[in-house]
Amino acid sequence: MTARTVITVILSIYTMYLVMRHNMHMFQLNGYKNDEHIRWIRKNLRQQWLLFFGLFLGIIRIFIPALPLDIIIWLTLIMDILVYRAIRRLNNKKKLVYTPRVKRMIFTIVILTVLIAGGAVYKTGISPAAGLCMVLIFMQLFMNIVSNIINHPVEAAISGYYINDAKHMLREKPDMKIIGVTGSYGKTSVKYYLKTLLQSRFDVLVTPGNFNTPLGVTRTIRENLKPSHEIFICEMGARRVGEIKELCDLVHPDHGIITAVGPQHLETFFSIDNIKKTKFELADAVSDKGMIFLNGDNEYIREMSSDYPSGIMYYSDDQAGNGYHARDIRVSNLGTEFTVVTPEGETGEFRMRLIGAHNIINVVGAIAVANKLGIPLKDLRIPVRRIEPVEHRMQIKDQGQVTIIDDAYNSNPVGSKAAVETLSMFEGLRILITPGMVELGDKEEEYNRKFGTYAAKNCDYILLVGKKRTEPIKEGAESAGFDMKRLRSFDKLEEAYSYACSIKDEGHKYILLENDLPDNY
Repeated sequence: MTARTVITVILSIYTMYLVMRHNMHMFQLNGYKNDEHIRWIRKNLRQQWLLFFGLFLGIIRIFIPALPLDIIIWLTLIMDILVYRAIRRLNNKKKLVYTPRVKRMIFTIVILTVLIAGGAVYKTGISPAAGLCMVLIFMQLFMNIVSNIINHPVEAAISGYYINDAKHMLREKPDMKIIGVTGSYGKTSVKYYLKTLLQSRFDVLVTPGNFNTPLGVTRTIRENLKPSHEIFICEMGARRVGEIKELCDLVHPDHGIITAVGPQHLETFFSIDNIKKTKFELADAVSDKGMIFLNGDNEYIREMSSDYPSGIMYYSDDQAGNGYHARDIRVSNLGTEFTVVTPEGETGEFRMRLIGAHNIINVVGAIAVANKLGIPLKDLRIPVRRIEPVEHRMQIKDQGQVTIIDDAYNSNPVGSKAAVETLSMFEGLRILITPGMVELGDKEEEYNRKFGTYAAKNCDYILLVGKKRTEPIKEGAESAGFDMKRLRSFDKLEEAYSYACSIKDEGHKYILLENDLPDNY
């Protein structure tokens, strides 16, 4: 092996590791779904264009073993190293987690790469090794997909074992009530609010964080379920039709809550009808003896609920109806006061530290469930006061002359509108910082443009993160007559926040952080 080949191989191995690691990270963020990752690759080809240039060089080098080509290859590899190291520093919101599944995929990738390299060298000799290295580096762009396909039988067997074990553990607790919580948005908040209310009387288990997939729920059951638990609140997430049913087949819920139906994850659901059907898979799974609690203010839920003549209990925000509803709502920067009216006409006055209309209806939903499970309204007053804001969901953080309203988690069309309308209630300088909304498919530009019109009516300053992506928001704000001198675009969140803090206008500053894009965006 010549010195030229040794240099190329050393540089290539490190480059290959960086490329493989980055694409594995994105594959994990894309939920280990091959089709989603392929769509992500298509959208982000520019980010990895050097791999295509390297592939071109590699093919030429296989047939032309010239020193100038080797030098160009070395320079390309050095550029690759610098680029992927920089990407790694930037992609730090949710780091790659080396789960057992990731480790198995990496093992398969390494074996495949070694076999391909070994077979090629055996056939052609060492001379075209430099070109072969460039081809192998390019292949790391897709190798995780190949590895996922190869490992599928093993992963299915492992998942099946754990899921069956969780089912067995649940069967051993027939008296425990299981409450499924799903919705396009609001489900995590409702889950935690309901936990706070129910744990005043019951021993409650909830799925932590975003453990709302079959394996996340399975892990919760196997690691945390205790003999003393009386209620299990199970958050149920979905990105495709049938995924709520899969979770219901695992836990068999006694009761269910559908918090909202709306345009979320349209890239994988493809239509709002598919979203409606998927969320109501929870209603289909609840037994005749159970109840399904529905957000009565949501038009899509109202459309679907007509197919369920019994077992339905609505809850709503400031709308009288045949369920629980709030009235006499009073909002300030200190929190919210409101009265809840039950279907029987009983009333209860509540105070909480949360703000925002969507938080009111979420808490009313939790009150409805807790009340129907036997806790009187008067006994829920103190638990409601104890409700804490869920992290990154309209969470207020006072910092002297600046108050941060952190609503950075996974923004949606309804929530983003409610957030800027809540911002307008504050007395002071109201500043919006946002990168816009994603995962809305073909409707993404339309919804972001509408968001721009809402922001224009409720904000004093609009600071956009990502100049190209946020162009529809800018167009919407301009069409609504917003003073464009008070709208600016930045490349990074930190730059927008620094500018917001530097604004010289008098008065207390209220900065709304609306959405924070994950690393794969």
